[in-house]
Amino acid sequence: MTVRGRAAEPSRRGGRRRAVKGAALLLPALLALTACDGASAGAAGGGADTKDASGDVVVMTWAPAGTGSDDRPGVTALAAAIGTEVNGKGGLYGRKLRVLTCNEHGTADGAAACAHQAVDAKAVAVVGAYSQYGDTFMPLLEAAGIPYLGGYGLSAPEFSSPYSYPVGGGTPSLIAGSGRQLVAAGCRSVAVLRPDSGAGDTLTRYLSAALAPDGVALTDIKVGEKNADYADAVHRAVNGDRSGNCVTDALGPEQTLKVLDAWRKAAPHHTQFASVIGSIQQSVVDATGGANGPLDGAFATGWYPPESSPVWDGLRSTAGPDKTITTADLAVQTTWVAYQVLLQAADRLSSAGTPFTTRTLRAELDGDDTLADGGVTPPLTWGLTDLLPSAETPRLTDTWVTFQQVKDGKLTQQQSGFVDVRWALTGGKPS
Repeated sequence: MTVRGRAAEPSRRGGRRRAVKGAALLLPALLALTACDGASAGAAGGGADTKDASGDVVVMTWAPAGTGSDDRPGVTALAAAIGTEVNGKGGLYGRKLRVLTCNEHGTADGAAACAHQAVDAKAVAVVGAYSQYGDTFMPLLEAAGIPYLGGYGLSAPEFSSPYSYPVGGGTPSLIAGSGRQLVAAGCRSVAVLRPDSGAGDTLTRYLSAALAPDGVALTDIKVGEKNADYADAVHRAVNGDRSGNCVTDALGPEQTLKVLDAWRKAAPHHTQFASVIGSIQQSVVDATGGANGPLDGAFATGWYPPESSPVWDGLRSTAGPDKTITTADLAVQTTWVAYQVLLQAADRLSSAGTPFTTRTLRAELDGDDTLADGGVTPPLTWGLTDLLPSAETPRLTDTWVTFQQVKDGKLTQQQSGFVDVRWALTGGKPS
């Protein structure tokens, strides 16, 4: 596997370039993107060079609030805090950075309302937002020429729209990374607990690709959202609790808690438990007993280093005493990364004397120069040669993951640096 240490500050050009692989696979996706891009640009017309009447640089961040378990108030609170901090240092281009926040209420109508607000406000970008309704909001942003930078990755358009710039690798990278983490741990068989859905089928395909080069057997266990027998699912996954047996969990947070309750009752002695960040995170470790809970010793695969890493010092400083902003929340971390990319792109455009608009921002993001975020990920870029040769997820360009482990009740870094699983997502071989 390819391992990269903490990302250094990139060169101004070509910091993390890749040759195009699988050109025959990539061509249809690129043609589709080009056609879509041209149509959207035409629809946007002069709107692609938006400028607020007040002269402010306007961006928007949205997330659900007041809806229940899916609430992410820390996302919008962090965006507002970043705006205050930037303006305290002089703003962007000598202009005020006006950060609009919107409650999308966890509904398609709410997401559409937020997108319409961004269009009406002539936002230069939607940054670090959280919503599962990409099918609803993305066409509205495309029509206005507004880029969507650093969404959480809850919907397919975030990894396919030419106006989307994801900073994380989505669940595909995480599940493939979990497979490689378990191979490195010496697992001889792996069972995956995953959603009984088309998306779950795709995850199994990626996991199988990650395990295949080492001949590790895979048992696919589908778990429905309603009336699932978690005790039976765990029993099948543990499968006799033999040495070298491993289980990885790719279910949603609520289902994962039920799996962990069944796991605690089953009390296997030899089977290694693993999961992906998002299905578990530090709050889940704490809620299930910390060092005395079922997750102590578990492996976890993430997009970013654990919250204890110094790469998050800037996030902790900006969050300050605001208890709304949970710095260990993956959604909050993604918002932070997205804004760091935005600010660096703006700085480059300013240094070049280029106006800061939706069109110039997209050109910078689509260009050859990589953008750094302080080492939270390897340097990012969405240039033509970085697109994934996949009709489903061509915009998934950050295919690097981190290996973590719960020790003494805390998520810690199991292995330094980043591991690239691009090959497992494209049907290739380990590099």
